[in-house]
Amino acid sequence: MGQIYLDRGLAVVTGASSGIGFELARCAASDGYDLIIAADEPAIHDVADRLGEHGVAISDIQADLSTPEGINQLIAAIDANGRPVELLMANAGRGLGHAFLDQSFGDIRKVVDTNVTGTLDVVHRIGRRMRERRFGRILLTGSIAGYMPGAFQAVYNGTKAFVDSFAYALREELRDSGVSVTVLMPGPTETEFFERANLLDTEMGQAEKDDAGYVAQSGYKAMMEGEADIVTGWTNKLQTAMAGFMSPETLARRHRRMAEPGSGLR
Repeated sequence: MGQIYLDRGLAVVTGASSGIGFELARCAASDGYDLIIAADEPAIHDVADRLGEHGVAISDIQADLSTPEGINQLIAAIDANGRPVELLMANAGRGLGHAFLDQSFGDIRKVVDTNVTGTLDVVHRIGRRMRERRFGRILLTGSIAGYMPGAFQAVYNGTKAFVDSFAYALREELRDSGVSVTVLMPGPTETEFFERANLLDTEMGQAEKDDAGYVAQSGYKAMMEGEADIVTGWTNKLQTAMAGFMSPETLARRHRRMAEPGSGLR
């Protein structure tokens, strides 16, 4: 049994309890990778049962990756496993709708600490180990939201702009190191994101969305092929292309029409 266990690679997926993160975990499991999966909700404990058909070993960690304590829990689980991480899919993220000045600053800080600080901490710790081994693949879940000032999602879009930019910079720093970095930039996707971010009454929340499985498979394939980035869906590709020709003020106004509370009920 031990030999079989050692023959398989190890993948780490954060934010894996549902949505894109769960589907990324499914992609890795179907490729035969053992998993360490983390999320800040009890649903993470059900993922092992849902992926059991793939016959891989799965360690599930309920940890808040917006905190140093949560990051330490994840790293401790990796250390206890005793094997190097071959794939890191840093997918944990949090959204937040409504006007910036109407939001609780505690909620704002939670978004920044999850999407930026926690992501950086995980990538820094695991990335250093990958660089020492001269092998590893990192997938960061950014967003096309990073291309536009997000009126009524100002903090979330700002954090995704950071992640998108950071991924390209880290990729260049690690060029020729044996470690690849890929950024997945989906558009609106059919997940629990919009409910959790209180965006269900917006035009964005009501619109048709991409399938989470399709998004995850596209990102996973791009990571495994060592690509720099992947924008999923032709509509989203068009939006990112258009963003390069519009002023930030125009983009913010367009985003307001999609994300302003009540815009989906007009």
